[in-house]
Amino acid sequence: MNVSFSPSTSQGTLLLQTNGQRILALSFPHLSTDRIARRKWGLSWRSRGRPEAAPIVCAGKHENAMRLMALDETAEALGLKKGQGVAEARAMHPKLDIVEEDPAADARLLEAIADWCDRYTPLVAIDGRDGLFLDISGCAHLFGGERALLKDILLRLFHMGLDVQASISSSPGLSSAVARFGNGGVIEDEKMGDVLAPLPVAALRLNEDTVASLKKLGLKYIGDVMNAPRAPLTRRFGASLLLRLDQALGHDEEPVSPRLPVASLSAERRLAEPIGTEEDILALAGQIAVSLKPSLEARGAGGRVFELVLFRVDGQVFRISVGASRPLREPKRIADLFSQRLQAIHDDLDAGYGFEILRLNVVRHEPFEGTQGDFDGGRQREVSLAAFVDRVSARLGADCLQSFQLHESHVPERAVVISPFLESFPAHRRSEGSRLSAARSERPLRLFARPEPVEALLAEVPEGPPQSFRWRRMQHQVLRSEGPERLAMEWWIDGADAKTRDYFRVEDNAGHRFWIYREGFYGEEPPPRWFMHGIFA
Repeated sequence: MNVSFSPSTSQGTLLLQTNGQRILALSFPHLSTDRIARRKWGLSWRSRGRPEAAPIVCAGKHENAMRLMALDETAEALGLKKGQGVAEARAMHPKLDIVEEDPAADARLLEAIADWCDRYTPLVAIDGRDGLFLDISGCAHLFGGERALLKDILLRLFHMGLDVQASISSSPGLSSAVARFGNGGVIEDEKMGDVLAPLPVAALRLNEDTVASLKKLGLKYIGDVMNAPRAPLTRRFGASLLLRLDQALGHDEEPVSPRLPVASLSAERRLAEPIGTEEDILALAGQIAVSLKPSLEARGAGGRVFELVLFRVDGQVFRISVGASRPLREPKRIADLFSQRLQAIHDDLDAGYGFEILRLNVVRHEPFEGTQGDFDGGRQREVSLAAFVDRVSARLGADCLQSFQLHESHVPERAVVISPFLESFPAHRRSEGSRLSAARSERPLRLFARPEPVEALLAEVPEGPPQSFRWRRMQHQVLRSEGPERLAMEWWIDGADAKTRDYFRVEDNAGHRFWIYREGFYGEEPPPRWFMHGIFA
């Protein structure tokens, strides 16, 4: 967030000028126990009311003892605290439902909630272990304003069985502080300082040692820090304390990085009635693709990677990605790719009670080259090949078709890389007719992925080929040879101590031709070694 300060002519104070950024922070104080409750009693357990059951707590090993790491509201009402020993808690309340903590499961649930929040904005970031940031700048009006958006998201998450607190402001730090330690709500720019001042210093996201030291000095609230001289605080606690304070007040920039790449183009449909059949999904995806075509044409681009996002009624989100071998903008072709992909993942796509939102993203696009057809059919054959590659890759996965691509390296095993043909198809077209730097006869038809050691006998010193060698338990007598071709290794990859190679093309008494090399030089320690790297036709 870029900010600047300018004097106010009416009040003589400094007013904060922002670029209009608005951040919605979500905090889930009972994420772990809500996950367990949803599994026990269903997603809508909060809507129906909590059943008559024992309090739920999560326990884990901390400081060589089993302690309470998370508590639900009922356990908190009984006076239990985080960090309390399990034995002590069970002695106080024998009927506790103690479950082992599972941070990985909590992280998966938070990721799933972040996916669900994508319906409001694609700019969603993770905030710690139990929070999210949503950049809603410029999109709140689509939901009736910030207060209506806040009410909608809180109500939906409540019906999904989650306890959540939320706040909207112009800085991520303030939104997070109010969501975790305040009463939530929408905060206007002119009230940022007044809202932040009564919150505890822990709301500034400082480490525990700094918070404890501030409390010892009597600085228990953020307002105390705001009124204290800045220079002594910097000398005592470093720059991080005032940086967090300035970020919360919007005086300093705090970047928020989205958890997923942001699509360059996107279009969606919100449905009054959910849909669940593949035919309905594909028909609607085709309609959305039609609405994207003018935007692609205006940019002179075509999509290379498309993503269909399906928001299910119960909150689960499915993401289906397909790629194209060349820039694509025709709605029929795009829908056909998703048709192939849906046939491949048919059993994994559970529509449940149906999908209420469908969104089509153009994740990556490239310039679209419009070409005119020719009379010999070459252009049509190229289009047919691209369509075949797209359909097979969508059906079986991008790795099902692979190709060899030249790589800028003089080390033989690095001169060619294998990549999905879907990605390399444009490069394959551009490289047609190109020639290798070395003549075709200078490189073997079959190159081993890993050179195999050979035992060389009676090699000509210092730089000659061996008179005979043993490879794969067979002895070969060398009749003819060419070389050496000296190749120095790439020091920026192999290191400065990598040994130089001398390659030889040799032919044995049976007419077989091999490509062997010596690693190192005679007279050095350790002595050089010989390797087989390829076989000629």
